[in-house]
Amino acid sequence: MTAIKLVAISSALCITLSARAQGTFENLDFESANPISAGNPEVPSAVTFASALPGWSGSLGGAPATQALLNNYDLGAASIDIFGPGWNSTGPGIIDGNYTVYLQAGAGPGGDGSYNASLYQNGTIPVNAASLQFKAWSQYTPAYFALSFAGNSLAYSILSSGTSPSGQSYYIYGANLASYAGQTGQLEFTAIDNNPPGNIEFDDISFSTQSVPEPSPFLLTGFGGTLFALHRRFAPKRK
Repeated sequence: MTAIKLVAISSALCITLSARAQGTFENLDFESANPISAGNPEVPSAVTFASALPGWSGSLGGAPATQALLNNYDLGAASIDIFGPGWNSTGPGIIDGNYTVYLQAGAGPGGDGSYNASLYQNGTIPVNAASLQFKAWSQYTPAYFALSFAGNSLAYSILSSGTSPSGQSYYIYGANLASYAGQTGQLEFTAIDNNPPGNIEFDDISFSTQSVPEPSPFLLTGFGGTLFALHRRFAPKRK
């Protein structure tokens, strides 16, 4: 077998192993965005959800989200937003790269009800994954959000903090999920409409072969409160 063939085979094998190591989730850094106007004259910043967040699905108050706001966000109403080129603000701002997603829990259409905002997709966790790690920023402290896989809640810890080149601060979170390695299911991030509401930015979601420290008792108490709020507020209140 020639050296060229050996190199080609080795390269193909490395690509295959790399793909397996990454699992099947996609667009975890939100850089695949190609926003297309939703043609909504009442909301010029509205873009189609599929173009803004390829690979992901979203819901507001349990109803599927068909639009997202581009370089804009709502004041008090539930929405899913994406910040990209041309967005120069911080708090919220772009955490990394060209795009960052912002989940806003709040009131429903017309100011009615109490709506959570969720972002989710189905995929397979890498077989060698020990934890899920991601960057996030919250408008309020503590951050009211829930994280789950295949319907199972994941307890998360703050690992470190940082600041983006644009000046946006963030925390790096981690959640152990070794028990789900190799499994297929739905990964979901949910901003919870509490008091104050869960307005959360997410970016740079990744799988790691390293486990993370277990949450402190204080954080677990807050996490328990978040789950309780999620249970009470998941379904929108309707007249």
